[in-house]
Amino acid sequence: MALTDPSKRLQAIPPYMFAELERKIEQKAEEGINVISLGIGDPDTPTFRYVVEAMREAVGDPSTHKYPSNRGRPEFREAFADFYLSRFGVEIDAVDEVIPAIGAKECIYNLCFAFLDPGDVALASDPGYPVYTAGPVLAGAEAQLLPLAPELGFAPDLDAIPEEKLAAARLMFINYPNNPTGAIVPDGFFERVVELAREHEFLVAHDNAYSETTYDGYVAPSFLATPGAKEVGVEVFSLSKGFNMTGWRCAAILGNADAVKTYWRLKTNVDSGLFEAVQLAGAAALRGPRKHVEEMCSIYERRRDLVVDALREIGVEVDAPKGTIYVWAPVPEGHTSTSFVEMVLEEAAVVISPGSMYGPSGEGFFRISLTTPDELLTEAVERLRSHLS
Repeated sequence: MALTDPSKRLQAIPPYMFAELERKIEQKAEEGINVISLGIGDPDTPTFRYVVEAMREAVGDPSTHKYPSNRGRPEFREAFADFYLSRFGVEIDAVDEVIPAIGAKECIYNLCFAFLDPGDVALASDPGYPVYTAGPVLAGAEAQLLPLAPELGFAPDLDAIPEEKLAAARLMFINYPNNPTGAIVPDGFFERVVELAREHEFLVAHDNAYSETTYDGYVAPSFLATPGAKEVGVEVFSLSKGFNMTGWRCAAILGNADAVKTYWRLKTNVDSGLFEAVQLAGAAALRGPRKHVEEMCSIYERRRDLVVDALREIGVEVDAPKGTIYVWAPVPEGHTSTSFVEMVLEEAAVVISPGSMYGPSGEGFFRISLTTPDELLTEAVERLRSHLS
């Protein structure tokens, strides 16, 4: 083995897909090609001004300059408890049922190390956020894919999970509104998940990254609002997408007190927590006026309609999503996910994501992100029309 060879666990997972997208964009730019990227879901508009001002003030407060507590500042935990009560109708104990996380990605990864041992199984949505599958593998466990069935509203068939995998399961990762499909949670699905988790004694981790980005009057629920959910689960709430705070790495884990405590025990051995000035800014975001969040939803809804209309004009049968910042669509007949994406890049100089990047069940689809300024998105849509009609 060479000095710099990666560990076997690292070799077991593919390169992180968004790094690959960035590499392709850089390569085209070096060739002098003006590429428009619709691949990565990073809001193009600034963080809300009142959040930035709260951060400015917090950075000037000497109390934020020391090692941050992994349990979080009381202001942060109380803001989350108040937000969950007013937004979702969920009672959260600000002392025992919420802890800050350095973004949802870190939180999901650390959950794997907090709860999984070799031989254990994590049930993971497919297609889904890559950390649902990479995290368990890096922890030495197994990721059992749960194909999201279009005919079930992009929900997994829970009755089709092999009994031996259910018996070995310690974690289940679910996510609604769903990345990458844009699907909203089907009626009764959360309730069925609670039943299954009780029966087989595994922890449910709901990735609630997109509840604040919804359209057509739809209001997304919290998994924790489901009767019995707090007995079997936690929820990871990220401020990245709904509050334009991707770079701030500001999130929290909420729910089952014993699970939160276990997560906290791991974090105390891994890092020193979230910068307290960011915590205070996050608290300000949660307590701020809803109008800014609603304005972002209006922007994304307009962009969604632009993209959906253009895709339909070139013969792509696509449903308009009611949530997230993505459009998920089937590739045209005769193409794989990869071949279609490569054709779009070569002929239209537009970057979109192949569905296969999100798991085997993503094959046959592609994803378009709506986080591109209106003028560039309009140009990208025109390129798609002219080159693919």
